[in-house]
Amino acid sequence: MKGFDYSAEIKDSKTYEKLRPVGKSLINMLYKVEYVGIENIPEDGGFILASNHIDALDPVFIGLGMKKRQLHFMGKKELFENPIVKCFLTKLNGFPIVRGAADSAALNYAIRVVKEGNILGIFPEGTRSKDYKPARAKSGVAMIANQAKVPVLPVSVYNCDEMKKKSKITVRFGELIPYENLGMSEEATREETKACAKMIMSEIVKLWEMGHCE
Repeated sequence: MKGFDYSAEIKDSKTYEKLRPVGKSLINMLYKVEYVGIENIPEDGGFILASNHIDALDPVFIGLGMKKRQLHFMGKKELFENPIVKCFLTKLNGFPIVRGAADSAALNYAIRVVKEGNILGIFPEGTRSKDYKPARAKSGVAMIANQAKVPVLPVSVYNCDEMKKKSKITVRFGELIPYENLGMSEEATREETKACAKMIMSEIVKLWEMGHCE
């Protein structure tokens, strides 16, 4: 996408850290967010964080639960068309991707993110769920995992009603899926890639089905 430098050095953002306490305060005013399984988050190394998608604030909900590390999230290019929003998202490690197209520049950037030891956040469904329930995964998450040779951390964002003030949100981090367990060969076939994406999404669904904590 014009305006985003996919060749730039990938590093954590100072703005991200400065805004973390502000974001936490604002989210706590609007919602009741509970985190489960934060001990499953690796303290170092690159991996893909794959989550279901129910709201535009999902990257914020998830990111605030990761106190020691930063997320690098891909977002639809439309979000980056407004200069002000684009500047804000870019400073928070966001980068654009053209949905439904072979966006090689964005995919190569995503691969670099994890191969260089960072966390790539991705929503396998490709878009937000209108009924708050997980949907079918697209192949992108499996393609990136296979090319980067990195593990995947499944995460669920759960909300049983409409996103309104003081809604309860449960963010549940699952166990890391080693790359070797993704079931793909070096030159993965289309069937292997689809099966891998389906497996990753099934792990997310298992977490989602646990619902809220009592």
